[in-house]
Amino acid sequence: MNPDPPPSGSSEPPAPPAGPGRLAVPGDLNPIPGQLALPGMPSPAGADGGGRQPALPGLELPPADAGDDRELAAVAADLRGLDGDGSRMAAAIRGALDMLLDGQHTGRYRWDQLHKTEKTHAGTLVEIALARSLRLADGVALDYTIAGADVDCKFSHRMGGWMIPPEADGKLMLLVQASDEDGTWSAGLLRAAAENLRPASNRDGKHALSERGRGAVHWLHSRAPLQENALIRLPGRDVDAIFALPSGQQRVNELFRRAQRIRVSRTVVATVARQDDYMKRVRGGGGARDQLRAEGIVIFGDYAGDQVLAAALGLPRPGPGEFVSARLAPRPAEPGDRAYARSIRLAGTDWLLASATDPPAPAPTLPR
Repeated sequence: MNPDPPPSGSSEPPAPPAGPGRLAVPGDLNPIPGQLALPGMPSPAGADGGGRQPALPGLELPPADAGDDRELAAVAADLRGLDGDGSRMAAAIRGALDMLLDGQHTGRYRWDQLHKTEKTHAGTLVEIALARSLRLADGVALDYTIAGADVDCKFSHRMGGWMIPPEADGKLMLLVQASDEDGTWSAGLLRAAAENLRPASNRDGKHALSERGRGAVHWLHSRAPLQENALIRLPGRDVDAIFALPSGQQRVNELFRRAQRIRVSRTVVATVARQDDYMKRVRGGGGARDQLRAEGIVIFGDYAGDQVLAAALGLPRPGPGEFVSARLAPRPAEPGDRAYARSIRLAGTDWLLASATDPPAPAPTLPR
């Protein structure tokens, strides 16, 4: 694979609405991923203000019509049957990118920190990860056999940056794109016909998509939310402050101090800790959960009880392998304008999300 070519054309899918967990305004109600906003719920960030219901994640762009290409339609139906909501593909892509960055051993967390040869290798990792996740059979001449058809997989960090090799001429392509910076991923099918490719090729004989080809992609998932990387979402000064600390435990503590009310994945914890026992730096018994309690900070995990408590406070629900930290404060005796603030009861006390004016108070221990 070659690095992405220069961008061309403008027929990309539209920019997505804010993904799950990407609203940073304290007190906002973050819907469960894929949930429609009910009457009376606040509009997501970036809504047009006209009351129009935003599209569900991954459905912003309707798929191109397969037309008379029955083979493409059969492959699309097979892939939708294997992974209708795209969760398996999303997890495979996230895992491939994390493997490439290898944050636990390198401290890297951004695409632009990779070497050119590593970026080229990304396509191979995504191809293998999707084959394993969806249990796709090997192809005859190309990567996969799906619904009896030979299908080649191509990955690009940038939308539209796929390069089609000569051996895929006339064949079906599974085009995959993902970007941590955008927090989205996409996957679609395209026939590598001459009219869908630019006439000129590079020295390896590979062709970029033509304008017509970019518009002819049959999207299975378009700009669906990618499990976000909290280190990319944080301001640079916060990331610098985290990595400036000398020990893994100190860095993990600082991560949960600065990355409050957003999802933090295990991969991010591993990248910050840079240790084999990175999960120990989060847990009770001496980890961040214990060390930050005196500051009023609790760390919700992917336990069912934690998810319920986080949602009750209006926080993002931690998914598998995720954490959400937040500073809590006891509900004041005279709540004033916070009388209707969301709260949870722990150890006989009502707790709500702390405001900037709430003095630090030791946080409760989450039930297990």
